[in-house]
Amino acid sequence: MVVGISGWVRFSRAGFRLAISGCCLILLLGASTARAQRPAKPDSQQLDPQLPAPKPAAPPTYQEPGADAQVQTGSKFGAGSLMGRLARLFADHQIAEVENLLKEDDAAPDGPGKLTPRQKQLLRGVLANRDNQPQESIKLLAPLVDSLSSNTDPAADLEEQKLLRKSLAEDYLRAGDWAKAAVAYQAYADKLGSALTADQQAEIELPLKLLPLAVNNPPMTVEPGDPFALASDRDALGLNDIPVFVDAQSHDWMLDPTAPFNLICRSTAKQVGLKVSEQAATVNTLTGRPIQVHVTVIPRFTIGTVTYRNMTAFVFEDADYYFPKSKYQVRGVLGYPAVSALGSLTVTADSRIEVQPGPKGERVTAGARFYLDGDRILAALGKAGDERMFVLDAGGQQTYLTSRYYAEHSDDFTNQKMELLPPPGEPSAAPIPTYIAETAKLLIGATQASFQYLPVLTQPMAGAALDDTYGTLGMDALDELKSYTFDYRTMRFAIRTQ
Repeated sequence: MVVGISGWVRFSRAGFRLAISGCCLILLLGASTARAQRPAKPDSQQLDPQLPAPKPAAPPTYQEPGADAQVQTGSKFGAGSLMGRLARLFADHQIAEVENLLKEDDAAPDGPGKLTPRQKQLLRGVLANRDNQPQESIKLLAPLVDSLSSNTDPAADLEEQKLLRKSLAEDYLRAGDWAKAAVAYQAYADKLGSALTADQQAEIELPLKLLPLAVNNPPMTVEPGDPFALASDRDALGLNDIPVFVDAQSHDWMLDPTAPFNLICRSTAKQVGLKVSEQAATVNTLTGRPIQVHVTVIPRFTIGTVTYRNMTAFVFEDADYYFPKSKYQVRGVLGYPAVSALGSLTVTADSRIEVQPGPKGERVTAGARFYLDGDRILAALGKAGDERMFVLDAGGQQTYLTSRYYAEHSDDFTNQKMELLPPPGEPSAAPIPTYIAETAKLLIGATQASFQYLPVLTQPMAGAALDDTYGTLGMDALDELKSYTFDYRTMRFAIRTQ
């Protein structure tokens, strides 16, 4: 959906990536975005400073527990189904609460109103899904889907099925089992389509339409080598490009750890001599308008000392990712399938990317835990035992703090002026009262980071799904660090500030 002329936006269920490139303003899922400018200090379009600060409004689909609230089960859990409540904990990303619930249940398994063995298996499977353990999650969840299919458990409620089917479909996709992933996503859509929101339907459009193109592709294998470092470039969009070899030909590809698929433009595929499928799928959520996407298999793909064989990549037309003003052509996008296989990836302030692959690579054991949630990376930031979830967007440029953050830090903005600003990624939307935090301090593991001039929203955005975390840290914030590291083996996000 083209909505203007000045920049382009990546939209996902949980947030926006705003960027200025002088091209079309496009809604984009799975690719990266142009660089946004850091907000200026509040000196224009300000509200009367004598007006009282707005009262924080809670997003409509979640209710945050009080500081002393405890998760309860059975009759103490309140009205509604137990799985419905547990599903809401997952939707609100209270992963630590779910883990504690399981521990409490294991400590007293025979008490009244406790979790059933099936429910515990489901919870452990979904936790493994969030913790980037797809094979373990499949082992736990696949038998539960089989029981649903055979109607041996007709009492399973809607929320249980949503958690179960979506998590299992994501597991097959992350494991690179294209055929089973295609079947799982189709079953999820067929069985639960009428119960999915518009955002949930948009979230699964790509796997629903693209996976059938790849069902006969061989599985990708990875041959890790020694640790290495590469020089990275900032492309015309302000994002990280890294050198890769596509069947021994050198190219620069964009890095986007949250993109669900690897992407390649048609001219590069043709130059390398790749066979592109005749069959295509028409998708809307890649660029916001209908485009044709094909599929190919790259026999050998190399990043540093890591060699990928039989890498599946989806082929887009060059014009769909060409930016006339900057004369920049996106050649390819490294998404989750390639990035996670690197093991540990560090991006430094001096334009280097350091990789610790395979068994020889060092593992990060400090830092903050991070989780996979659909096409998002969520990190638990703050003091141990009192963390808050933030989105880490290493492929986008928009950083902001949500109304949930403001609700807990409203005293910090007493006597400060507000601005009326449009919500992030919605320049044409009605402006909402927004503060600018001149310095926001966030604890990432044991390291405190200070970020400058961050927008702080005082009201929820258009949907609660956009306010289900405390904020989004894009590259404009990550650039203030000396380095940041994603370790997909230990699921730790670590930073250096000096």
